[in-house]
Amino acid sequence: MNKFLIAACVLVFFFVQASRPEAVVAAFALWPFGSHAVPELGGTVGFAPWQLVTYAFLHGSPLHLFLNMFALWMFGRECEQSLGTARYLQLYFAAVLTAALTQLVVVSASGEPYPTVGASGGVFGVLLTFAWLYPRRRIVLLIPPIPLPAWAFVAIYGVIELWLGVSGTAAGVAHFAHLGGMLGAWILLLRWRQGRMSRGSEG
Repeated sequence: MNKFLIAACVLVFFFVQASRPEAVVAAFALWPFGSHAVPELGGTVGFAPWQLVTYAFLHGSPLHLFLNMFALWMFGRECEQSLGTARYLQLYFAAVLTAALTQLVVVSASGEPYPTVGASGGVFGVLLTFAWLYPRRRIVLLIPPIPLPAWAFVAIYGVIELWLGVSGTAAGVAHFAHLGGMLGAWILLLRWRQGRMSRGSEG
C-alpha cells in the first residue's frame, strides 16, 4: 500500500501537469474557510470537505514531489510491515487529516487566502511512527552527515519545524501542517498502545 500511495501521487502530479493545473488547484487544494477571490485561478475559491484528503495528492513542483515520495519510500515500507496494511493506512490518513485541520486553523487565522498542497503531513506522521517503532535505528543526515537515533532525529526535526512556523523564517512551507501530521500519528499510536495494555490487563 505504501507503493500505491507513492504511485498515486506521481500519477496525479503528471495528470495535473497535462491538464489544467489552475482548475485542479482551485477545486482540490486545501483552501482556508470562506470564499476568496483569486483572479489567476479563474474567480472565487474556497474550502470544500474533500480537500481534507485531496490536497495530499497534489504537489507544487517535481522537487516537492520527489522529496515527499523519497521520504515515504524510505520510512513507510518498514512502518507498513510492522503495523500491517490496514493500520498503516489508518495512520497515514489520520496524519493527513490532522495536518489539514491544523493548517486550516493557522491559515484561516492569518487571513491570507493561499492553498496548501502536498503529502508532507502524512509523511511527517510516518516519520514519527518510524521513530516510535524503531527509536534506536540510526538515521544519517545529509547535511551535515551525522548519524542520529531515530527518536533524536524526529525530536530535533519537530523543534525546527515549530521554530520555523512560529518565526515565519521559511515562508510558503506549511510547518504547522507538518506538526499536525506528527500529532495525529502520535495520538493514534498512543491509542493503539493503550488498547493493547488494556487487553493485556484484562487477560
